[in-house]
Amino acid sequence: MDEIDAYEALGRLVAFLAEERAEYEGLVVPDDPDERWTLARSLMNMRLPRPVPADVVEQQDAVLRSRIALAGVTVADTLPASPLDERLVLWRGDITTLAVDAIVNAANSKLLGCFIPGHHCIDNAIHTYAGMQLRLACAELMRAQGHDEPVGAAQVTPAFNLPSRFVVHTVGPMVPSGVPTAAQDEQLASCYRASLDAAAAAGCASLAFCCISTGEFRFPRDRAARIAVEAVRAWLEADAAGCGGGRGRLKRVVFNVFGPEDEALYRELLG
Repeated sequence: MDEIDAYEALGRLVAFLAEERAEYEGLVVPDDPDERWTLARSLMNMRLPRPVPADVVEQQDAVLRSRIALAGVTVADTLPASPLDERLVLWRGDITTLAVDAIVNAANSKLLGCFIPGHHCIDNAIHTYAGMQLRLACAELMRAQGHDEPVGAAQVTPAFNLPSRFVVHTVGPMVPSGVPTAAQDEQLASCYRASLDAAAAAGCASLAFCCISTGEFRFPRDRAARIAVEAVRAWLEADAAGCGGGRGRLKRVVFNVFGPEDEALYRELLG
């Protein structure tokens, strides 16, 4: 899709989303492409999980795939491996542009994504670029489950418009004090193990982790990085040895970081 077609599709998407909300009655769709996208993203973020007409899905998908392509897709298999372990990779970048079998989303217990318009959390970014189908898929999972998602567990959904095949959703421990307990350390490790289990069960050979619980959940970054690497390496070793029916099912695990502080912490651990 060229830029003109994407611009027009974005305008139609904004018009549909605005029509759903009474407070936006009479809205004039902005001419500026950036303003158009900001408004579309905000409306998508706020939208409750419910079906989307097929023609609107088509417009949305065209817009999202165009934006992801323009941002540039990185193929996980081309990234250099850690000198510590050839199965591990450290990569600094935008996880919504990573072509890998599955990415991990640091979700909340409702599993419905972030409803704050344009919020800069990973949950918001993944739901935005996957498309409105992801929130609906998560809502269906939660209805079937009948209760909030427990801390340290994991669920798998399709990735829809993302370059990955699946999204693995896990809820990390919240540490308001910034000082985790031993139980919270174990909950965080469980997030990594459960995500690996879920990805392997879905037939994935590669998985990318974001930094779970280190943002607004306030888990200390250095401690979280150490727990992450230790948990992943232990799981890979057990899986390679045939524990739990595994035989080296996951060939590549990417530790995705977004900023220099996390990159330095993981670099120290991974070489």
